[in-house]
Amino acid sequence: MTAARRTIVHSARIVSDGTEDDGAWVALDAMADGARVVVARGHGGGWRSHLRGDAHVVDADGRAAVPGFVDLHCHGGGGASAEDAARDPRALPRILAVHRRHGTTRTMLSLVSAGVDALAARIAALAPLVAADPLLLGVHLEGPFLAGSHRGAHRADALRPPTPDAVALLRDAGPVAMITLAPELPGSSAAIDALVGAGVVVAIGHTAADHGATRDAIARGARVLTHAFNGMRGIHHRAPGPVVAAIEDQRAVLELIVDGVHVHPSIVAGAVRAARGRVAFVSDAMAAAGAADGVYRLGDLDVTVRDGVATHGEDGALAGSTLTLDRALANAVAAGVPLVDAVDALTATPARVLGLQGRIGSLAPGAAADLVLLGAGGAPDAVWADGALVHAGPALCDRERSRTTGAARS
Repeated sequence: MTAARRTIVHSARIVSDGTEDDGAWVALDAMADGARVVVARGHGGGWRSHLRGDAHVVDADGRAAVPGFVDLHCHGGGGASAEDAARDPRALPRILAVHRRHGTTRTMLSLVSAGVDALAARIAALAPLVAADPLLLGVHLEGPFLAGSHRGAHRADALRPPTPDAVALLRDAGPVAMITLAPELPGSSAAIDALVGAGVVVAIGHTAADHGATRDAIARGARVLTHAFNGMRGIHHRAPGPVVAAIEDQRAVLELIVDGVHVHPSIVAGAVRAARGRVAFVSDAMAAAGAADGVYRLGDLDVTVRDGVATHGEDGALAGSTLTLDRALANAVAAGVPLVDAVDALTATPARVLGLQGRIGSLAPGAAADLVLLGAGGAPDAVWADGALVHAGPALCDRERSRTTGAARS
């Protein structure tokens, strides 16, 4: 990681907040209060008036510059999981390094179902790590309040209904920002009320809920459909199910895992058209993201990764993914999703889920200094997180060497 300093990226195609802006530039720097933000943005050569001291100037040469990606659902990467980080903090940098070099600058750490006491202990162990890193958005609990009939890669004996005591214990254990639950379970209505009242985002997932039960949960305050289409009823012409309920309600956001495995590309494109501005691409990445095929742990279960696909058990149930969000972007565009919509699904929409719209997931002045310069095929040439250069790909390094050599010769 390169220390934060004034950075100017010029001659870029800025894609942010639903718009494309060619021939543009953006300047990142620290404010008087120390916050590192987008300090200015414009067109043409106006960036020169913002040069300061040792400013890092990058010629984008027409490439797309987008906000840093915001991942609401990430279990791990680099061979480590969020559960590993709860046991040993040294595992956390391995997870974040993988995703940050692929453009994710803000991350929610996701835990899978376990006993309530064990989960509370893991949340408490992650609390100081979240507090120490402004790029971490908190903890997402994917369970244990899930339906056994749609449990996927969650231990059946870890699942339970959301009793008031269990909900309160987990809510108060640390920085829990989002909880996925099945709204048809006994006690779920009271749980949604309690969690929403405490400022926790409620997501619907791993559920047998029908269309009506999903609509009722959204009306109570649930706002996210966890990995839509996966771990829930599908769309039937006489039983529309949770996905249609979420599409119909402007308050709901649909997570999608755009890895070409969890959801067909045509469904991805159709969902983005049907719920434009209300789809959030997530990685749902487990430990094998950025690592080799093999056997890994997801929570307390063994997961086999073959050809990058993670499965569990004899029935081959999908068990998270090995996706990084730059690949989600490329896959979505290849499926026919307009670039501006795909970028919003990785930035502005997930930021809005957490009430952080305008603060992250944007390149408007005043937003956090998180920027991804996209290269060929959508792979990042450079990534800045909170103003610091956290990834510089070969293309950027070659360009910087050429610029420096040329300046030395002149």
